[in-house]
Amino acid sequence: MLNQVFGILSVCIACCVFYWSYRQYINCNITRSIVLIVFAGFVLRVYAGSDLYVHKWDERYHALVAKNMIEHPFRPMLYKDPVMPYNFKSWTSNHIWVHKQPFPLWAMAGSMAFFGVNEIALRMPSIILSSIAVYFTFFIGYFYFGKKVGLLAAFFHSINGLLIEITAGRVATDHPDIFFVCLVELSIFFCILGLKRDRLFFYLFAGISLGLAILSKWLPALIVLPVWLFLALDSKPMKPTKIILQTATILGAALFIVLPWQIYIHLSFPNETKWESHFNWLHITQALDGQAGSIFYHFNKMRIIWGELIYLPVGWFIFQSVKRKSNRHFSLLIWVFVPFIFFSMVATKMQAYTLFTAPALFIILSWHCIALMQKPLYFRHKIFSKIILALLVLLPIRYCIERVKPFKQRERYPEWVSVLKDLGQKYKGSNIVLFNEPRPIEAMFYTNFTAYSNIPEKDVIIELANNGYLILIRKADNIREKIFELDSVKIID
Repeated sequence: MLNQVFGILSVCIACCVFYWSYRQYINCNITRSIVLIVFAGFVLRVYAGSDLYVHKWDERYHALVAKNMIEHPFRPMLYKDPVMPYNFKSWTSNHIWVHKQPFPLWAMAGSMAFFGVNEIALRMPSIILSSIAVYFTFFIGYFYFGKKVGLLAAFFHSINGLLIEITAGRVATDHPDIFFVCLVELSIFFCILGLKRDRLFFYLFAGISLGLAILSKWLPALIVLPVWLFLALDSKPMKPTKIILQTATILGAALFIVLPWQIYIHLSFPNETKWESHFNWLHITQALDGQAGSIFYHFNKMRIIWGELIYLPVGWFIFQSVKRKSNRHFSLLIWVFVPFIFFSMVATKMQAYTLFTAPALFIILSWHCIALMQKPLYFRHKIFSKIILALLVLLPIRYCIERVKPFKQRERYPEWVSVLKDLGQKYKGSNIVLFNEPRPIEAMFYTNFTAYSNIPEKDVIIELANNGYLILIRKADNIREKIFELDSVKIID
């Protein structure tokens, strides 16, 4: 019941703030309007991110690695003290964890080091960055097509259900993908500032942002470069040498950010790094972890993520881009279609793979909505355009409600979290091993234990006990066949 009250209150606050933002726009106060949109998006993200447990996929793994990074920032570890044999190729149970790039993990570790090891501190960097990115969308949309498009694009960004869910860690890929979306957008933001103000240091910031995006999700961040080049070609004539210098600045800064970590992990953890590099390439040729789909998977997902009618704005925008032969229009199409086509060819399919195209799609959607406000586009009668316009706005709102679930009664502080926290308070120390634990990754996040889901053989338990470990074992019918009474072995409920 408390969850529903919190959810209804959050939605009411967000709606009031959105209305206030609209009134500020009517009064020509664009700055206040966008600040209020950002704040409303922040409210929705805080609500979604307030689940008091780490989610199953993939947040629990990121949470544990980030927790271990608090003390060892340059030694990413899943199992900090792996007392049992492990397969270094298994990213769900190994020791050294280079399955993901480190920047989001460092941010989460820094937040937990400052605010304490808890779920809210874990998600706070994503919540803040995801909220600020709403402004980036406004700025980029304003640059492309004016303040109306920018504000409406920011609104769509602030309420997008999948972005909010990923910010909250509720669905797969979570925080690394949010960092990736925001940092790619930040890099384009600085590229535009460089074009507008003709200052080289903005391209330096664009390169740093690009490098951090690569350190969040890897090489698809390079989409920034063709987007920037088409924008440069669309602006006032520039000498080729100037474009080359600016591009070199972006690439040089990105390499300066990215290369040290790649060299470090190849030298320090060669087996794990070599395998993960190979594993990344396998995504292209094999449907890993059961994540298969047809070549139309991502194009089909568009209707779910951005509203069922998203194909109308995209199709109309393609037509207008070809008609006008505008490099500015083509830059947005590149931002959308290069990732969509590439990931359509990749064997492994996940909905968040193309999520970094979201800002471009919000801008395209908003431009279409503004055009529909000004004149009918499909039929003579205005009523049809108004119906389409209403659906283009209402369908994303509906999707936001479906994803955020503010009116649904759901368990936000499950009992198993309390059990693990109480267990961690009862048994303190560094040499504690918990066996037969159904949630071993979560257990290691909430306690200082090393946890496993199985019960090893008796001689293994004896050896661990002789080495100074306290052994905790969850009750099971076959325990007596596995062990005998030892002072350092405790059976727990």
